Order: sequence, then structure tokens, then C-alpha cells
Amino acid sequence: MADEQHKGAGGDGIKTFPFPVDLSLLGVGMQVGPMGTGRAWHAQAPLHRVHRIDFHVVMLFTGGPVRHMIDFTEYEATAGDLLWIRPGQVHRFSQTSEYRGTALTMQPGFLPRATVEATGLYRYDLPPLLHPDPARYDALTASLEQLRREYEDATTLPLSLHTAVLRHTLTAFLLRLAHLAASSAEAARTQQADTTFTLFRDAVERGFATNHSVSAYADALGYSRRTLVRAVRAATGETPKAFIDKRVVLEAKRLLAHTDMPIGRVGAAVGFPDAANFSKFFHQHTELTPAAFRAELS
Repeated sequence: MADEQHKGAGGDGIKTFPFPVDLSLLGVGMQVGPMGTGRAWHAQAPLHRVHRIDFHVVMLFTGGPVRHMIDFTEYEATAGDLLWIRPGQVHRFSQTSEYRGTALTMQPGFLPRATVEATGLYRYDLPPLLHPDPARYDALTASLEQLRREYEDATTLPLSLHTAVLRHTLTAFLLRLAHLAASSAEAARTQQADTTFTLFRDAVERGFATNHSVSAYADALGYSRRTLVRAVRAATGETPKAFIDKRVVLEAKRLLAHTDMPIGRVGAAVGFPDAANFSKFFHQHTELTPAAFRAELS
């Protein structure tokens, strides 16, 4: 077995453990089997301490909850969840959690480059913890079980064909897994965008009469201007400035149509102390002056 590698000066950095080829059936570049005590990728691997591995690990849980640290973020997985750890990521097993389910490990280079790219094996931007819906969970479970059967069938085929079948079966599983990871990341981005927009919308509703500044809203909400722009565009197709202006115009129309307030007071009520600036703003967005808009309704 290859000795563990070390990161950092003097070999005292975070240890990196290699793929345990000697523990794999027939020495192929993958393993699949039940999680549990006594199963490790290196006899000296301190699983409960921070370390790295130079291969992929996918854990499909049938129990939980399990707390597992990856790159200094604590993830909690339970039955039906998957945890995907990629090469080089710093992680640590929990001593207080019972790991139950199936673990798949893959050695870099076991799959051809085209498959690696298609399955996003090195998409470190994708979330490690995945929560498949029942249909996807059933499909992933069936695919992983088929892979396990092929892996354990070491006598039916010559080694070269056995390895080829494993690569194809593994690819089928990983394509399903990659689709889940990508869709989970998109859902997370959409949820974040929805949350950001909701907070922005509520802030505008409270403050449009005095605050027309996109930067001021972004600062108050703790977002960058770019993040706010992306979220508002995703939700409305508009810029934050257009959203604010539309709300101001709507309120001005309400006051012009349903009150007898002088136009100057209407302008002041929506954040324009100067009547001329209000008239210019209103005309720019409606192609009517405030007076003409009110006259049309009379």
C-alpha cells in the first residue's frame, strides 16, 4: 500500500491518503460496499481527525443523523441523503455518529476523460450534501445496487471485461448523481435569489417614499449590488432601480387619482421634495405630467 502523502512544510500538514488499491477486489480503481466500523482506506487513517483523500467518496445513507465536516462546513445527513467528497477536500468523520448505508470510492483515472467531464467529477462548486426526492433516490439506489453486484461478481468475466463493465455501470450511476448535484445547486441558487428578492421587495415597500437608492438597499440588506441585481432580475426581469421606480410611480398614481393633494405634496410623499424633479420623473415613466395624468381621470 502506498504511504500517505503529506501537505505542508516538514510533513506536518494535513495528511492526504491515497486510494486503497489493495483493499479493492481484483485491484480495480473503485470500491463499493456497506459503511461501518473497520472499513477504512488506510490502516493509519485517523478518520475522526481532519485529513484529505486523493479519490472520490460517495456515501448513500440509510440511517442518521450523521454529522460530517467537509472543508470546515458541518453537514448533517440522514436516511436518504448522499454525501459526495471530492479529491483534496479536507474532511473529518464524526466519532459520535453511526455511519450506515453504502459507500462508493473511485480512484482518479479509473474513468475516461469524457466521462469525467460529463459527470462533473471535479465540480467543486456543487454542494457535497444532496437530498434526492423519492423517485431519484429509488433510481440512485437501484443503480448503486447494480454497481455493487457487478463489483462483487469477480468470476463471471475476465478482468479486462469486468473492469469495462464496472466503468460503464459506474458511469450510469454518476450521470444520475451529477444531474442531482447540478439541479440541487440550481435550486439552491433559485431559493437564495428568491429570498434576496423577497427581502428587497419588503424593504422597498417600507422605504420607497424616502429611499430610491439601489446601493442603499443593498447595504441595508447586507448584499453586494451585483447579488441584488441578479436576484431581482431572476424574479422580475427588471433591474432593482426599475423595480423601485415602478413602485414610486404606482404610489404617485394612487395619490394623484384618489386624493386632492397638491402635486407638490404628492411628489414629497414619494420622495421628491422638489416638484419640478417629481414632474420630470413622473413624465419619464408615464409620458404624462402629473397634472395631465390627473386630468385624464377627471
